[in-house]
Amino acid sequence: MPYVKIELTREGVSREQKQVLIKGVTDLITNTLNKDPHLTHVVIQEIDLDDWGYAGEQTSVLRERGISANKK
Repeated sequence: MPYVKIELTREGVSREQKQVLIKGVTDLITNTLNKDPHLTHVVIQEIDLDDWGYAGEQTSVLRERGISANKK
């Protein structure tokens, strides 16, 4: 039974985007590992920006400075 946990910052990921992630990860596990998709579990956990950090800073502070995770 594959279990995949995706952790994201809480920044407005839509229900539709989450569905795409769940489907994509399930398909990848099914096609790569030949696992039954009915036994594959995907969990998405959203983390508050104050509770996520990198380079010694809270993500909320980095966003206030205009630093984002979006592709350029």
